[in-house]
Amino acid sequence: MKIAKTIKEVREIVSEWKKLGLSVGLVPTMGYLHEGHQSLIRCSNENDRTVVSVFVNPIQFGPNEDFASYPRDLERDTKKCEEAGADLIFAPEASEMYAEDFSSFVDMTGPTDELCGLRRPGHFRGVCTVVSKLFNIVTPDRAYFGQKDAQQLAVIRRMVRDLSFGIEIVGCPIVREEDGLAKSSRNTYLSADERKAAVVISKSLKAGQEMIEKGETDTAKIIASITAMIESEPLAKIDYIKAVDADSIEPVDTVSGRILFAAAVYIGKTRLIDNFIAERN
Repeated sequence: MKIAKTIKEVREIVSEWKKLGLSVGLVPTMGYLHEGHQSLIRCSNENDRTVVSVFVNPIQFGPNEDFASYPRDLERDTKKCEEAGADLIFAPEASEMYAEDFSSFVDMTGPTDELCGLRRPGHFRGVCTVVSKLFNIVTPDRAYFGQKDAQQLAVIRRMVRDLSFGIEIVGCPIVREEDGLAKSSRNTYLSADERKAAVVISKSLKAGQEMIEKGETDTAKIIASITAMIESEPLAKIDYIKAVDADSIEPVDTVSGRILFAAAVYIGKTRLIDNFIAERN
């Protein structure tokens, strides 16, 4: 496995692969990899070669967010990539991705207007811009994203369709800890007590799923139940709990079609997200 720090290196390596007729998968990450990222890499191993980008993207963080403290450990990430079968790590510096006078961005309306897009202005402009750059640098056949970031997955799919990238976007299931907490690099911020408290997020969402399985279709009632369970945990503070169409990310009142139930919850100072998708004809 190789580690490339420059765009030029990546393009040269991928060009050689393409000359041999090899298919290429891309797994974009911000590093500090865990089993969830490794599951994406293993999914990408359906391609002949897999590139993993490790880049904490500054332009998707707001002024009061955790860019400076976001965990970074390339040596650790390299081991995780090797274990999962990656072929190339692209780990650029910010200056490699963004020139001092960088002024071109990819923006979107619609799917970015709700959930995290509403709470974190400019976040998805940063996501779309960096993912577009990665697509142009790596030119993959397929790119892999986790369902935990369900809105991001919907946004990337829309961007690829709208801008005619010609890349297949593959969504992969949420990977969870044994107690149900969704795997996240930000879980490392949690104290022991906060870690125990964080399980309330997945438990409440599971209870919401069970309501739907028993026949409930009123999203307000389902959200109220999820909200009450999370509010029973003193260390939890809800950012949002919403039901939206899984593709358009528009709010819905009834469980019909593919509906995303998404939650963003602060456990102490750490903001965690989780979700599930309900499908009903």
